[in-house]
Amino acid sequence: MPILLLGNKDIDLISGKRNITIRRLWKQPLYRGDRLFCYWNILSKEREKIFEAEVTQVEIMSFKEVISNSELPQKLGYRNSRELEKDLRKSYPNNTKDNDEFQVFEFRKLHVTQWEGNAINQKNMIIKKADVLFDMGEYKQSSLCYQAALEYDPKDAHLLNRIGDNLTRLGQFGDAIKSYRKAIKIEPKNEYLYNNLAIAYLNKGEPDKALKMSTEALRINSQNTTVLYWRGIIYEMLNDFEKALKYFDYVLRIDDKNPDVWNERGTILNMLGKSEEALKSYDKSLELCLDDMKDSNTWASKGNTLLGLQRYEEAIECYDNALEIDDTNHIILNNKGVAYMELDDFESAIECFTKVLVMYPNNPDAQVLQEVCLENL
Repeated sequence: MPILLLGNKDIDLISGKRNITIRRLWKQPLYRGDRLFCYWNILSKEREKIFEAEVTQVEIMSFKEVISNSELPQKLGYRNSRELEKDLRKSYPNNTKDNDEFQVFEFRKLHVTQWEGNAINQKNMIIKKADVLFDMGEYKQSSLCYQAALEYDPKDAHLLNRIGDNLTRLGQFGDAIKSYRKAIKIEPKNEYLYNNLAIAYLNKGEPDKALKMSTEALRINSQNTTVLYWRGIIYEMLNDFEKALKYFDYVLRIDDKNPDVWNERGTILNMLGKSEEALKSYDKSLELCLDDMKDSNTWASKGNTLLGLQRYEEAIECYDNALEIDDTNHIILNNKGVAYMELDDFESAIECFTKVLVMYPNNPDAQVLQEVCLENL
């Protein structure tokens, strides 16, 4: 029973866009008519069958023949011979002598009713793998997997939405918008799809269009706190801070346990010159976060507010808490240095700016501020 293990680079084989691949010659070579049990080993401890196939053609070739064949790379999904050779050397470091043998074989997928082993839901299996990749931050591969799953059901709005989520994280906002719009045609009463479309427009630098999509989402469900939160963010991007605050306060009347909303509310209050109120919002945000979910940005924002209020020792404490979470953040380090300068502690300030310059030698703020400190020693 030959087993074919497929990885992330084999998405085309899984989706059916390609049915030819290459492997080093096994102890038991493949023959035409052999049945393949195909597994996706995305995780070393997790190997699950995704389909069965029948081998339709096999050609045994030496390594030298493979890398000198000008037509083969494209058939195998590579751009050129150099890319194919590089991948083979990486995958089979002990099998790249001129005479080492490889098998190039084609196969056809078998319908689930023809399987010899236990049948599975192929679409759900691929979605499961796509979800894992998404959680790992492998958005390009995750998107390809969702696309492969979409082959089984092109009108699955959930998959189109997930593809849009991946494309948004890849910065491909135009393509993400197209994917969300396809999903909306299938589920026109889904406020989350409109909200995701609004976020994509916001990231694309089109807040006015984002606001229109947010309005559509609210027409469907005016009490959805996720939609209300993002509407506040949109107004923040439009510099309409009063309306942004209105929506954040509205969210908190429905659910006052969301630390992100309290944090954004603090930011808006700072924009409106209400620093003392902003501090209360930041404190509430930090109170609601679990210890392993503390946000360096919230600590830094609180520190910046205290810096503006000339409460320098307290600001430094906040910056220290932020740096425990994100110790390479040059903005926080520079601000901490400024707080020390205001206390006339120039040696401590220089230490902050030096740390920045070690990591980022061309940081202009740290350069200038360090020079000022040296002049005052």
